[in-house]
Amino acid sequence: MSRAVLALGGNLGDRYGRLRDAVRALDDVLLVVSGIYETSPWGDPAQPDYLNAVALVVDPDADARSWLDRCRALERAAGRERDPTRPYGPRSLDVDVIAVWSADDTPVRSDDPELILPHPRAHLRAFVLRPWIDIQPYGQLPGHGWLTDLLNREPVATDLPELRPRPDLPLESIQ
Repeated sequence: MSRAVLALGGNLGDRYGRLRDAVRALDDVLLVVSGIYETSPWGDPAQPDYLNAVALVVDPDADARSWLDRCRALERAAGRERDPTRPYGPRSLDVDVIAVWSADDTPVRSDDPELILPHPRAHLRAFVLRPWIDIQPYGQLPGHGWLTDLLNREPVATDLPELRPRPDLPLESIQ
């Protein structure tokens, strides 16, 4: 069994519809999903704003690679096309594996270039940490510490006021 935190976001087309579809596709493994936050683009400002959320998922048969495969399948279903010239460019759906824990609650570490765990930049991204704290107020990012502490450190603390909660766009499991 493994548990994972997945970050979901998108800024092209029906942003909300794609997030809803991704959450529905995760329904068999979904424990809880955060609310949605609207954010300015990170790393490449010449694009529309993003909608972002975080999901906590669990699967008795999944390992870290299985979570990555599932994330990529969600992106393909949403029509994601990767542009190697714009690594932080616009996307229909982006689903990242942020952290994975094994059945005994040990954080999974990986230095595989396709799946670095924990996610190497999650501790710097308010659009990951803020929604995550909604669903795990006492959560920790392996190797980096408590989410609350990370939210109060730079550069996250400066980015935090730019996140706009979108309670008008609910995400929930269909169970």
